[in-house]
Amino acid sequence: MSEVSILVLPGGGYEYRADHEGEPVAAWLRGLGLRARVVDYPVRVAHPAPIDAVRTEIARERATSSVVGVLGFSAGGHLAGMACLTGGPDERADFGVLCYPVVTMGADAHAGSRDILLGPDPDPDLGNELSLENLVTADSPPLFLWSGADDDAVPVAANSYRLAAAFAAAGAPHELHVLERAGRHGVGIDEPAGIASRALIENWLRSRGFIAPSAEGRS
Repeated sequence: MSEVSILVLPGGGYEYRADHEGEPVAAWLRGLGLRARVVDYPVRVAHPAPIDAVRTEIARERATSSVVGVLGFSAGGHLAGMACLTGGPDERADFGVLCYPVVTMGADAHAGSRDILLGPDPDPDLGNELSLENLVTADSPPLFLWSGADDDAVPVAANSYRLAAAFAAAGAPHELHVLERAGRHGVGIDEPAGIASRALIENWLRSRGFIAPSAEGRS
C-alpha cells in the first residue's frame, strides 16, 4: 500500500493553535498506521500566510509520501479546506477531514476567524474567494466533514451543510456527519463527541483505502 501522510491543523480562530487538537490527534492517527504530524502554521496574520505555509508543508511531505491528506479543526478546518480546494498540483492535498470547520467567509462567517484572516473591514470579493463553498468543483478531492448540530460558535447550517451542499451539487466525493449533541464547539477527539468522530473518521479512511486492512488502530 502507498504510504499515506496526514497533516494536522489545529483550530483556534486563526488567533492561536489549540493544543488538544494538535499532537494528541497526530498520535491517534499514527496509531492507525499513518504518518501524521502537526503543522504550526502562522497565526494572527492575514491571508495568504497560513495557507502558503500549509502548501509548503504539503509539497515537502510529497517527498516521502505518495498520498498527503489534511485534517483540521474549526479555523484549521477552513485551512484544510483551502488546502484541498486551491493551489497547484503539488501543493493541493489529496483528501481532507474537516472537524466542525469554519467554511464561509461571507456575511455568516465566524467573526473572529474572518477578522484575523481578512482584516476588520474585509473586501466582500475576498470573502467570497476564501469561502470554501465557492471553491468546489467536480474534481475536488474526497472530503469528510463532521459537526455538532448544537454548535453555536460555528453553526452547521452556515458551514458544514453549506460545504456539503456544494460538493453534492458538483458531484464531488464527500461524507457528512452531524452529531445531535456535540456539547460545545472545539471538543477535539477525547470528549464523547470527539470519540464518536474518531470511529467515523477511521471508517471513512478505511473505506477509501487510506488505512491498510491489517492496521488495527484504536477508536
